[in-house]
Amino acid sequence: MQQILLQIKSFLQSEPFKKYAKRFGFFILGLIAILLLACGALSIYFNQNKIEIIAKVNHKINENINGQFHITDFHYKFLTGFPNFTLALSDVELKDNQWNLHKHTLLKAKEIEARLNIWSLLSHEINIHKILINDAVINIYKAENGYSNTNIFKAKKKKTTSKGEKPETTIDEVNLNNVHVIIDNHLGHKLFDFDVASLKSKVDYDDENWQTNLFLKTKINSLAFNTVHGSFAKEKWLEGNFDISYAEKHQKIDIKTQQLKIGDDRFDIVAFFNIGKNNSLFGINIGTDILWRSASNLLSANISSKLNQFDLKKPIKVNCDIKGDLNVEGDPKIVVQADIRNNELTIPDGLFTNCSFKGIFTNNFKPENGFNDPNSAIILKNFKAEYQTIPLTIAQAVINNLEKPIATGIVNADFDISKLNGMTNEKILHFESGHAKANLNFQFDIVDLYINKPRFTGDVDINNATFDYLPKNIHAEKTAVQLSFTEQALYIKKIAYKHKNNIIRIDGKIDNFLNLYYDAPEKMVVNWNIYCPNIDVKQFLGVLKTSPAQKTVQKKTVKKQNINFTNQLKSVIDKCTAIINLKADKITYGSLTATNTQATLQMLDSKLLLKNGTLQTSGGNITFNGAVQPSGNQYIFSSNAQVNQVDIASFLRSFHNFGIQSFSPKNIRGRLTSNANVTGLMSSKGDLIVNSMRGKLDFNVNQGALLNFEPIMKIGKFAFPLRDVENITFSDLSGSLNLRGEQIDVNKLTISSSVLNFDIDGIYSFGRGTNLALTIPLRNSKNDVNLATKAERKAVRERGIVLHLIAYDNEGKIKVKFGKKDKE
Repeated sequence: MQQILLQIKSFLQSEPFKKYAKRFGFFILGLIAILLLACGALSIYFNQNKIEIIAKVNHKINENINGQFHITDFHYKFLTGFPNFTLALSDVELKDNQWNLHKHTLLKAKEIEARLNIWSLLSHEINIHKILINDAVINIYKAENGYSNTNIFKAKKKKTTSKGEKPETTIDEVNLNNVHVIIDNHLGHKLFDFDVASLKSKVDYDDENWQTNLFLKTKINSLAFNTVHGSFAKEKWLEGNFDISYAEKHQKIDIKTQQLKIGDDRFDIVAFFNIGKNNSLFGINIGTDILWRSASNLLSANISSKLNQFDLKKPIKVNCDIKGDLNVEGDPKIVVQADIRNNELTIPDGLFTNCSFKGIFTNNFKPENGFNDPNSAIILKNFKAEYQTIPLTIAQAVINNLEKPIATGIVNADFDISKLNGMTNEKILHFESGHAKANLNFQFDIVDLYINKPRFTGDVDINNATFDYLPKNIHAEKTAVQLSFTEQALYIKKIAYKHKNNIIRIDGKIDNFLNLYYDAPEKMVVNWNIYCPNIDVKQFLGVLKTSPAQKTVQKKTVKKQNINFTNQLKSVIDKCTAIINLKADKITYGSLTATNTQATLQMLDSKLLLKNGTLQTSGGNITFNGAVQPSGNQYIFSSNAQVNQVDIASFLRSFHNFGIQSFSPKNIRGRLTSNANVTGLMSSKGDLIVNSMRGKLDFNVNQGALLNFEPIMKIGKFAFPLRDVENITFSDLSGSLNLRGEQIDVNKLTISSSVLNFDIDGIYSFGRGTNLALTIPLRNSKNDVNLATKAERKAVRERGIVLHLIAYDNEGKIKVKFGKKDKE
C-alpha cells in the first residue's frame, strides 16, 4: 500500500502531469471567462433592448388575454438559468375584464421568473422555456352564472406545425414556491384551497398533447366538493410525485400517483379531469391501507362526524372512488370499500372482537335519488364477530339515510347463553347454562349514533336454560323457549319452565308486539296459555313482588345512551298486561292441594287478577274470582269464591283453621258449601294473615258432625247428661258472617243437630272481645231429622224450654253464663 502511494505521489510531481494540469486549468478559466463575457453580453443586450423586450412580453401576454396584466418592474438575473435568458417580473397582477364585479384577482405574484430561449430572443421572438412563480396567490373563480375569471385567456388559434416541432410559446418547465392556490366554484358549490410550498414540473409535448412528472408539496386548506358539507383532508399536508398527461382531442387530464403522502398515510391515486366547456366530468380513485380514524378524518365533516363514532383497532384496506361534475351543484358520487379481517370494532353501544367483514359506503344507494345524505348507506357483507363473547354472523346489513339512519339486515347467532352474563347495565338476568340459536331480520333506528328501538322478525330457540331473574328472586331450570317474531305479533310457540317445584309449559301470542314494545308497553296484552303439571302458589307469588329498582328515583340527568335490551324488557314486564289461561293438574297452597284447575289470570302492573277460576279440592270444587297485589313485604288479596261440597275438615286444615282457637278441624266433619266475598293480607311467604280479612261469608254444612267440641261438652255435662254431646250430627249447619279483621260479626249461625238445636249471633274474636249469644231449645231434637220438610222442622224447633246463654271473653278464655246478649 505504501509503495502505491509513493507511485501516485511521484506521478503527481512529474513534469508531464504538471504540463497537462496547467493546460486543463487554462481551459477551465477560459470557459469561465467566456461564460462571464456571454452573461455580460446578455446583460448589456437586455439593458439596451429592455424597452423592446418588455413590449414584446406585454404584447405576447396581452394578445392571449381579455383583461389587464400589470408588472411593476422587469430585471435581468445575471447567470441565473444560463444558457437561458432569465427575466424576473416583480409585483405581477392579472385581472379579467369583469374584476370590478367579482373582485377575484386571477394572479398576484411578488415575483415571476421567465427563462427565455436565447436563440429565439436573438431572432426577436419570445419563447418561454421555464416559469418560476414565487410568493403568489392564484385565485380561479367561477360565478353562479357559469362565468369564470379564467375566461381572461383567449382561445388559441390552431397552427399547423411540422412533426416533432413544439407549439409556439410552449412552457417546458413550471415551478411554484410558496403559492396559495384557490379554486372557488360558486356554480358547483366547490372550494379547493391549497398552500403550495413547492411544485416542480417538466413538460414533454407531442403536438397539442403533453405529459409531465410533477412533484408537489402542499397543505390542503379545503378540498370541498360540496361547501355545505365541508372539506376532504382538511389541514393535511400532501407530498408526492404525479404522472400527469393531457389529451387535447378529449380535453382530458389524467393523473396517477403512487405512495402519495397525505398526513401520515400513503395512497395510490388514479384520477381524470375533463376540462372542456361542455364536459367537466371528473373521477378520483384512491387506494390505501389505513387506520379507520385516519381515513375518517380525511373525509368531509358530514361523513367523518358520523364515522368517528366508530373505530377499528388495526389498519384496513380501503378503496375510495369519487366521480362527479365540477360544474354541477352538490356532492359527487362517493363509493368507499373496505376489507376488514380479524379486527376489533368499537361502536357507541359496545365492542365487537374477532371482527371480519366487507364494508361499503355509498352516497347513491338508490340511483334515482341523487348523491346526498338521505340517499347514503353503509353496507356490511359477510359480517362475523363476537359481541361480548357472543358469536354473530350477518350475511348483509344496510344502514341507509344518514340523516335519519335506519339499519336493516339478518343476524344469526348460535351460542351458550351463559355468555349473556355481564352484558346488561343492571343486574337483571343471570344465566347458568343453556344454548340459544337465533335467525332474525332486524331493523332499528340510529339516534345520535346509538341503536334505538330495534325491531326483529324471525325465530329464537333456547334449550336447557338455567337462569335467575334477580328482581323477583326467581330461579328457573331446564327452560326451553321457542319464539317467532312477525310484523303482526310475537308468537310464543313453546316455553318449558321449571322453578323449584313448579313445572310450567307456556305458549301464547302478543299482538302488535313490535309497535307496542317501545312506544306503549302499558297497552301491550300478552295472551298466555299455561299448562302446569304441578305448581306451588306460594312460590309463584314471588313473581308479583315489586323489585327494588322500580323504587329508585333517578336524581340527575345522565348522558343519553342506548336503550339496553334487558332494561327495556324489564320495563315492559312491569308495565304490560298479561292474560293467562291457566290449566293445572295439581296446585298446592300450603296444605291445600287442588286438581283440575282452570282460570284466566291477568297480570297488570304487578297485580294478579283471577277470573273464572275452577278447581277441585277436598272432595268438592271451588269457583272463584280474585286479585293479588304486592304491598310492601305482604300481599293484598280479594276473593269472590263459591265453595261447593268440600270436606270441611280437610278445607279448614288447608287454611290452618283460619286462626280459630276454640275448635280444630278434628272437631268437625261434613260437606261445606259457601259464598265468600272477602279481602285480606298474606305474608311474604303466602300465608293468610287471618285477622286481616274483611268481607262477607255465607256457608252451609251438609252431612255434618261436631266431635268432642269442648264448649258444647261443658254445657252438655249439666244440661243434657243423657245426650251424646261428644258426637253431634247436623241436619242443618249454616251461617252468615261479616269479617272485620280480628273480629267476626256472627249475624246468624243456625245449628240443627242430633243433640239439640241452637242459634248463635254476636261477635267472635280471634283475640279479645268474643261475645256470642246462644239460643238453645232444651227439647231433644234427635228425631227432628225424620221430619219430612224444613217447614215442619222449623215449627217444632223452639218448643219447650229455651235456654239463653252468653259465651264471652274472660281474660283470654271463653266463659259461658246464662243470659241474653241484649241484656248484657
